[in-house]
Amino acid sequence: MIPLAIALAVLAGGAHAQDAAAAVPVPDKGDTTWMLLSGILVMMMTIPGLALFYGGLVRSKNVLSVLMQVLTTFCVMSLLWVMFGYSLAFTGAGDAASAGALTPYIGGFSKAFLAGVTPSSIAETFSAGVYIPELSFVIFQLAFACIAPALIVGATAERLKFPAILVFVIIWFFFSYLPMAHMVWWWGGPSAYDAPSGLLFGHGALDFAGGTVIHINAGIAGLVAAYVAGPRLGYKRELLAPHNLTFTLIGGCLLWIGWFGFNAGSNLESNGLTAMALLNTVVAPAAAALAWSVGEWITRGHPSLLGAVSGVVAGLVGITPAAGFVGPMGAIVIGLASGFICLWAVIWLKGRMGIDDSLDVFGIHGVGGIVGAILTGVFAAPSLGGAGIWDYATGQAGEFAIGHQVYVQTLGVVICIVWSAVVSFIAIHIVKALMGLRVEQNDERQGLDITTHGENAYN
Repeated sequence: MIPLAIALAVLAGGAHAQDAAAAVPVPDKGDTTWMLLSGILVMMMTIPGLALFYGGLVRSKNVLSVLMQVLTTFCVMSLLWVMFGYSLAFTGAGDAASAGALTPYIGGFSKAFLAGVTPSSIAETFSAGVYIPELSFVIFQLAFACIAPALIVGATAERLKFPAILVFVIIWFFFSYLPMAHMVWWWGGPSAYDAPSGLLFGHGALDFAGGTVIHINAGIAGLVAAYVAGPRLGYKRELLAPHNLTFTLIGGCLLWIGWFGFNAGSNLESNGLTAMALLNTVVAPAAAALAWSVGEWITRGHPSLLGAVSGVVAGLVGITPAAGFVGPMGAIVIGLASGFICLWAVIWLKGRMGIDDSLDVFGIHGVGGIVGAILTGVFAAPSLGGAGIWDYATGQAGEFAIGHQVYVQTLGVVICIVWSAVVSFIAIHIVKALMGLRVEQNDERQGLDITTHGENAYN
């Protein structure tokens, strides 16, 4: 996703179509191609990347259930995005049909069911006068809207009813994901930078590709859901080890490659800043993987493959909000911090909290997102190799104060945590009251693959 939202312009027709066409910007085919490719890369992160990553981490009797949850979530969110999600996230009071929308918090329904979005409509990027086809932006954001709720299923793996997790993520999508996306990314665009904007964008919060919107948001939701659902049978008494770390490595590497579209695609153009975001998406997870491995080596006496690939994901999460704002050296520091701190969260903090977050969604995505979001306020500083903040009013880089930006970033983190926690707590209790959360104990012991889906992964 992007750190800023998009000003959408629909091309006009009529008797003066030829004259109007001469004045309408023509999207660059290179930018358009990059955006379509980025959308495909992000979709690959969910199916098969996240599915395989999670599938390898559960026991063999539950692998198909996790794959099915990720796949079905992707399918459901794809439809909800084009029906309602895009409009609610990326329209505002400036749209005539959205009059009365609560612009700082949520958009309106002017583009519900993609009304008015045609192959000819265009969307403004972060450079004044540069546009891409609006449909390419819809596709790119669809991929983000699919992976965010899919992350949550890892926290409650191996024990929740299939319909329960689906209803939960649907409620969360409407009341947590869409408002956060609007608050962080909606603005007027370079041509209308002083127009009404989302709440956190208006405060100056920086989130290049979704540290708050996706990772903290989903991490908190997963933690709340896991807490209310309760632990798996045998938690802390039986060995609940991953059944196939080869799957996990393949899935983790697919996540890493797909993340190039995730972060570099969030620039919406193909230029030098895109290359910088891509480079940062290489060095930060590399540093985090080494940090996690060294930390594990020191504390446990050996570096593990599971630890290394977990470090990769932690580094990817950490650099997500900062990818286009920091330089490579800042990215390395963010990666190192993410690797060490997420390791601490998974090994020490998780044990103290006593919550069975099955696949460490909070420990990696929640904590890594918090680390990355706050450190963005430090390493975005031009004095530390960062890009600073562009002032569209003056047409040049604006003043940057690390202390103030860290405060703004922290404010965004706190708002995201509170918002997601409240929505998730209410949503999971609604689902619990309507249909119950847990499968029967005998079904859980036998495994969800056969009891829920009537299949076995292995013969």
